[in-house]
Amino acid sequence: MNMENIGVENEIDPSELELLEFLVGEESFGINIAKVSEIIIHCDVTHVPSAPRAVEGVFMHRDKLVTVIDLHEILEIEKPERERTLLVVCDFDQVSVAFDVTNVNGIQRLKWAQVEKPPAISGNTENSLATGVAKINEKIIMILDFEKIVCDMNAGKDFEIGEVSEIYSPPEFDYSRKLLIIEDSVFLNKVVSDAFKKVGFTNISQFYNGKDAWTHISGLKGTELRQTLGGIVCDIEMPQMDGHTLVRLVKKDKELTNTPIIMFSSLIHDNMRQKGDSAGADAQYSRAQLSECIKTMIELMSER
Repeated sequence: MNMENIGVENEIDPSELELLEFLVGEESFGINIAKVSEIIIHCDVTHVPSAPRAVEGVFMHRDKLVTVIDLHEILEIEKPERERTLLVVCDFDQVSVAFDVTNVNGIQRLKWAQVEKPPAISGNTENSLATGVAKINEKIIMILDFEKIVCDMNAGKDFEIGEVSEIYSPPEFDYSRKLLIIEDSVFLNKVVSDAFKKVGFTNISQFYNGKDAWTHISGLKGTELRQTLGGIVCDIEMPQMDGHTLVRLVKKDKELTNTPIIMFSSLIHDNMRQKGDSAGADAQYSRAQLSECIKTMIELMSER
């Protein structure tokens, strides 16, 4: 099933998302449809020696090498006794990965405000596999941190951070100005924050959804914003308030409009780039461009 045939990437309200609901065993999980390229019946794969147990193998599909990750194994849910499961094929920064799932229920359209943070008791730590919880008609759909799963399985490219300590900045650059990192994945939030710290940034505040970040930013208004708030690095898909909505709020505010905002996400492609430009983002980078993201932030902060 090619996702283009079922309305993926249709223009929807920026405050909404389309969530592909799928089953692992009898439990419901979700993934932003923008990350899904295709759904196919499970096919024969070639075993990869010394790969993690959850990596079933690889296969060629549309001239691409695709790694298959078994979500039943990842989530410790027994795989049903049936002839074929389904593969949800996704692209993460030009890396193709297929997730082995029990079945697909369909597409749910909902507001980002309907997506809540995982409860603290579920383990909101760097090792958490959940980035959000969607409640739809009394049904709970857990949204998984697929980028973390891919990184854990070594199925994707490592972040091309490079020698971030050697990134040039003007001698007078003030590393003490506040930088906000807004990313719902606890794992990726730490990766990005640590990279900026390695360069020299000393005043970093981390947030895991746009709503909490906006509350914090709003509290800074009326202060000396030029010195207080240096810049913002923001994901696109986040519970309670998505990145595009946050960027619009910041850029429409007269006190905040000059604050540099860079969108940093695995969803940076032509369609999403247009939405980011329309929202007012100063720059947009994919996950594999963290070094470029840092360089650009230093340049933007130096100009303002």
